[in-house]
Amino acid sequence: MARETTAPAGGGFRPVHHPAGLDDALRIAVEEVWAGRWMAMRDLLERTGADWALRTARTQVLGAVAAGSTIVEAWAAEEGHSVDARVMWARVVVQRAQRAHRQRHPEAVHLEHQAREACRLAVEAAPGDPVPWICLLTLASLDERQERPEHQLQPWEIMLPPGPWGLLSRIWERDQCNREAFHRMLQFFQACTTGAAASVSAVDFARWVASWAPAGSALLALPLFAYADLHRRQAADPRGQGRSDALLRSQWSVDPIRSETLRAYRGWFATRGHGGPAPLSVADLSHLAFAMWSARHYAEAAEVFAAMGAHTAVQPWASFTADPSRPDLATEEFLRARRHCMGA
Repeated sequence: MARETTAPAGGGFRPVHHPAGLDDALRIAVEEVWAGRWMAMRDLLERTGADWALRTARTQVLGAVAAGSTIVEAWAAEEGHSVDARVMWARVVVQRAQRAHRQRHPEAVHLEHQAREACRLAVEAAPGDPVPWICLLTLASLDERQERPEHQLQPWEIMLPPGPWGLLSRIWERDQCNREAFHRMLQFFQACTTGAAASVSAVDFARWVASWAPAGSALLALPLFAYADLHRRQAADPRGQGRSDALLRSQWSVDPIRSETLRAYRGWFATRGHGGPAPLSVADLSHLAFAMWSARHYAEAAEVFAAMGAHTAVQPWASFTADPSRPDLATEEFLRARRHCMGA
């Protein structure tokens, strides 16, 4: 996970890219992990306690930050009795397995087996914690051909495809409407290459979730992620007109995307406002800001940009630039939209 960066010098507003986002307490722990120290991570997770939504978000970020080092191994060696260290070890090895899978590394299969064992041990150590089960659900995306039996279970809704619904049920029992859990399910359906799940749009899953998600839930923004991924694939399709096709952008100003955007704004953002029991996700805010701007709801988009403070995210902005691999172009697109809305 990238460290904090800012736009090139030159005056004016410069957005910040930081994995901790709006969570100031997490920011301190992340900086300590980068410095090779694990005590702040331990203390933060102890203070977080059984606030499952906050614990899920914080362990996700810390796992990504720590995966490139041996800092969690050092923690576990020093405090072998620590349940949090066991859970963080699962986070770290799952992150490594994902990375190896994406890179088609020769050790990918071994790392996946290691990650599953780490998850099993974490479940035993923390039976009431949803995070170890979220880690197992994360690994489901590596099973692109749906070969494992636990990834072929019947869905909660008859119109949806089979998948790792049992893992999702385990998480639901511990933390209903867990944000990361449903994002991991979405990623599973996006990653599938065969079977029933490959033929269904992940958008259908996301819209189904948003149809019952309660007011104030970040799951109301899930369809925006699904649409962004769909349009990313459309733009990359060589049979299409290319990434610059204005039609891709215009789709965000009409239904059904516009309706899903307004539902996320009214049901989640406007309900939560700037407060709430946990910091809002910069990724969620970034997708909502983009969607509101593209739907030409500039005043509402300005509110979302304001809630982001100095922070930004690469996605979905990068997907609508000439070169999605260049974060600087994503920042330019973000700044252009922000200036437009904040000045509207």
